[in-house]
Parts: sequence; structure tokens; C-alpha cells
Amino acid sequence: MRLARLMKVFVTRRIPPEGRAALAQATDCEVEQWDSDEPIPSKELERHVVGAHGLLCLLSDRVDKGILDAAGANLKVISTLSVGVDHLALDEIKKRGIRVGYTPDVLTDATAELAVSLLLTTCRRLPEAMEEVKNGGWTSWKPLWMCGYGLTQSTVGIVGLGRIGQAIAQRLKPFGVQRFLYTGRQPKPQEAAELQAEFVPIAQLAAESDFVVVACSLTAATKGLCNRDFFQKMKKTAVFVNISRGDVVNQDDLYQALASGQIAAAGLDVTTPEPLPTNHPLLTLKNCVILPHIGSATYRTRNTMSLLAANNLLAGLRGEPMPSELKL
Repeated sequence: MRLARLMKVFVTRRIPPEGRAALAQATDCEVEQWDSDEPIPSKELERHVVGAHGLLCLLSDRVDKGILDAAGANLKVISTLSVGVDHLALDEIKKRGIRVGYTPDVLTDATAELAVSLLLTTCRRLPEAMEEVKNGGWTSWKPLWMCGYGLTQSTVGIVGLGRIGQAIAQRLKPFGVQRFLYTGRQPKPQEAAELQAEFVPIAQLAAESDFVVVACSLTAATKGLCNRDFFQKMKKTAVFVNISRGDVVNQDDLYQALASGQIAAAGLDVTTPEPLPTNHPLLTLKNCVILPHIGSATYRTRNTMSLLAANNLLAGLRGEPMPSELKL
């Protein structure tokens, strides 16, 4: 009796333990992993993916035509440990009949929590305040020293009322937000009803919001959406927060808006590129808080993501329905 041939799986990074365990228990797979916490160089990925039936990758791994060509005809499944898929050459993947798994829903809560944390950190100037404590700037109580902007009776504009956008708004509502605005491809009356959110053109959202939170997907339509025109429409007291993708924002225009006082402050969990060079002009501004893309960074969420990514991969290889398949 001939033994069934093992399916080759390549994993582009060390992944959290629950996902790693699921792959280790798969007796029909031979799993190879890039044994590092740092991204695999593109040339190494090309070399290791040759002949693979399945690829488990991360958001920082660009899976383009070159990688697909290197993998060859065996490649049947790509599973990404992310909800975003802008690193995947989807048209080329679809052309080759490759199935794609991703990890929506499971990171919604963690990302929404981070968005609220970043908004509060930015609008109440917490990094500046902490620095004043350390450098001796804290002397006596002064009526207007370290004043920021509060959420009570404010208007919050959400760019992209998807799962994460809704979760952010739900968490902000108890702070006493008076009005929610949102924009996107089309109105979402059912989702907006609970928040009594109004669907408005993006120019109106920019002009009327005290806080703008960007939570949309990166598409051809949203690339560079938040640019000079957008920032010029915003209030001088407005705070801008981006937890979606760096390319949604024109960072040169954002720098000018912050440096000139066109807007009050910005909080970014995503940038272009990532990591942001340490000499980037945005890092010189006190009114810009930048985090290293940690929206989903809780132990529970990252473990859940890794397990879902592993289960997507294994189901795809076995010709079964994936728990979360991206329909191409």
C-alpha cells in the first residue's frame, strides 16, 4: 500500500502557539517555517515557497506574481494572518484558482480598543504630559497647561463603518459623543441605526467632525483619500486618527496640516512605510502620536488569529470549507 504524499506548507514567520500547534498536529502536511520574528526576505520566500501546496503569510509579506511563479502549480491555498489583503496580488491569485483565507472579526474588538486608546492619548496629549513629568516641565498647576480636547458633546466622524468602525463608535458612545457621522461606498442604515449615525459626503464629515477616525479598507478609491483638501476642510481644533492603512493618508499633507496648525493633532497606528524611518518629519511633531501598528496586539487576539489562519490553510488543502475564506 502506497503512503499518501505529504502536502508541503510554508509559514513565513514564527506564529503564536495555538496556530503552530494546529499545524504540528496535521499528519497530512509537512510544515516548514521561517524561524524568525523578522520578515522573510523576498528572495528567501521565493526559494522556500517552491513546490508548496499551502502558504501561511503575514501582512508584511508581499505575495506578488514573482512569488506565485516561484511556488508553481502545486500552490492551492494562501492563508494570511490578517484581515487586510492588500499585500496579496488578488487578480493573479484568482486567475490561478488559488483559495485565500484571512482573519476577519477576531481582531475587531482589540483594534477598536486600540483606536479608542490612541484617540484619548492624542486628544488629551498624554505623551507630552508624561515627558513634562520626566524633564521637569511640571512645576505648578496652571489653568491652561496641557489642555486638550474632550469627547463630551463632540461630533465623531468615522471613515468606513465596517465591523471595526462600528466597534469603535460603540465604545466611544458612552463618553458622551453627541453626534456620529460616517462615510463610505454606500449608506448602512441597519448598522448606523443603533448609533443614530448620519451618512454624509466625506467633505461634510471632514468639516463638521471634532474627531475623525479612519477605519476603511485600502482600495484604489481610498488610497490618498485623506489629503491636503481633506485636512483643509477640518476644524483647527480637530483630532485625526488612522487605524486602517498608511496609504489612505498622504503623510506629507498630514505633516503640513499638523505643523501649520491646520488641525490640532493626529494619532496613527499605521504609516507608510512600516516601520516609519526614525528621521521622518512626523516624528518631530509633539502633536502627532505614532504607534507601531499594534491594533490587534493582545495575546488572546493574536493566538485566535493564528489558529484561524492555520485552520483556513488546512481546510483549503483538504478541499473543505474554510472558516473564513475571501471570496475572489
